[in-house]
Amino acid sequence: MIRISQIKMPVSHKEGALPEKAAELLHIEKKDIISWKITKKSIDARKKPDIYFIYTIDVEVAEEEKLLRRLSRNFRTRAGMRGIQIQKAEEISYHFPKAMMPSDAGRPVIIGTGPAGLFCGYLLAKHGYRPILLERGKAVEDRRKDVESFWKTGVLQPDSNVQFGEGGAGTFSDGKLNTLVKDRNGRNREVLRIFARAGAPEEILYEAKPHIGTDLLMRVVRNMREEILTWGGEVRFESKVTDILIDSGAIRGVVINDTERLETDTVVLAIGHSARDTFQMLYERAVPMEAKSFAVGLRVEHPRRMIDRIQYGMEENPFLQAADYKVTAKTESGRGVYSFCMCPGGYVVNASSEKGRLAINGMSYSGRAGRNSNSAVIVTVTPEDFESGHPLSGIAFQRMLEEKAYQVGHGSIPVERYGDFKKAVTGKEPEPSRIVQEYPDFTPEQKGGYRSSSVETGAVPFAHVHLILPESLNLDFIEGMEQFDRKLPGFQDSGVYVSGVESRTSSPVRICRDETGQSTVRGLYPCGEGAGYAGGITSAAMDGIYIAEKIAEHGF
Repeated sequence: MIRISQIKMPVSHKEGALPEKAAELLHIEKKDIISWKITKKSIDARKKPDIYFIYTIDVEVAEEEKLLRRLSRNFRTRAGMRGIQIQKAEEISYHFPKAMMPSDAGRPVIIGTGPAGLFCGYLLAKHGYRPILLERGKAVEDRRKDVESFWKTGVLQPDSNVQFGEGGAGTFSDGKLNTLVKDRNGRNREVLRIFARAGAPEEILYEAKPHIGTDLLMRVVRNMREEILTWGGEVRFESKVTDILIDSGAIRGVVINDTERLETDTVVLAIGHSARDTFQMLYERAVPMEAKSFAVGLRVEHPRRMIDRIQYGMEENPFLQAADYKVTAKTESGRGVYSFCMCPGGYVVNASSEKGRLAINGMSYSGRAGRNSNSAVIVTVTPEDFESGHPLSGIAFQRMLEEKAYQVGHGSIPVERYGDFKKAVTGKEPEPSRIVQEYPDFTPEQKGGYRSSSVETGAVPFAHVHLILPESLNLDFIEGMEQFDRKLPGFQDSGVYVSGVESRTSSPVRICRDETGQSTVRGLYPCGEGAGYAGGITSAAMDGIYIAEKIAEHGF
């Protein structure tokens, strides 16, 4: 295959125009192209409102080597080739290590069915290991009912919610699949291929910023479960691991729901970042772990049309989905502030998992057609902020913030206009809001109910979001918002909605492991985001694959 990169096309182009463009660039006839495929697609909005798609495509032709040699001789002299790159296509192929024969010590047990556990189980099942996946929550179809009931009634199911259940916390999110993790072994590509085979849109294989959306992700998760079952694996729901069995420094099994013993010498800890009771149990069993840095903050909501106008130079374009953004800042205090889990055309959702505590997240459906766009704006925190050297001190810090959020919102998502928030923190009067004038119908788009305040009307009940974070973090948040406004004019408009608290950005704990993927407890494999080795759906899935490889390499 020949790879052609940096092909610029207007957003209104028809897909059939791509092979014609490829033929033109290769100086061949269109009929000479045997096959072609898109390998990357991104948006160039640097000269808005003139917006283009930028493609990389792979083209199959006869006598490829001969054509490449001919092109290389006079490539730079040809008109219309500026920025274009033409080379032999090279793609990293994924190869699972040759599997060792399973031992007689019981089947591998995987705790958790988030991306890490699901992909670890998928690879092990595919290669004959017949894993047993244990999930404290429910199957995704039943979990969905519990989540929607919670958003409607406020009645929380502690083990079946936005955090717990088949698919993990990412199931009720935007379903973003981009990652900054290097893909030297082809794991990233394999994750996308598996998702696509399970029913995700084919576009995730080439979109620069792929996403699935929570509505489609639920179907994908269910289809992956069915494949695991077909290959001889087992998936057990409402099966909380309440203890682990250790003998002579090695894992010997797990206890399920305080009653059932399941013997095995291989356990994968893919427990997710919110399994606080499991972290406590592991600490009591002397499994080495340490507190780690993470980030906390607030969700910021803008009208979707406003973000589209800022990013695209226009509010409506039938060829473009809702615009996203990614912004970062460094404050005078030295803390990092950045956007996180940006949800174009999405919703702020109540993502609580403990009674009397409130945490939020962002969620988008596949069409990203909601009226608002939101993102967490989060501030980095380190173990020094937790005022304790305890490995679980980050959890205590999260709980403190979530209790404040619950109190401020009286159990609902607390919302405050940014102008009110900034005035309460700094004492400065807010400037008139352009958002309120230009988008008079702008209201929070949230799942789970909210309490709000208003700069213009003083409507009650007020939600004092500014009381949730420590003052120093509030000041860093404001400084970050001010810096973001220079890049995205209007970002810190006084009419913007802020809600809190965004506390589950990543795990506050790292469960230590060595180069074999194991804890000092032999046969115990910490894995994924909850164990502190990933951040997001794709990186967690990649880590699940990595641990499956380690189990195969070292024998089971």
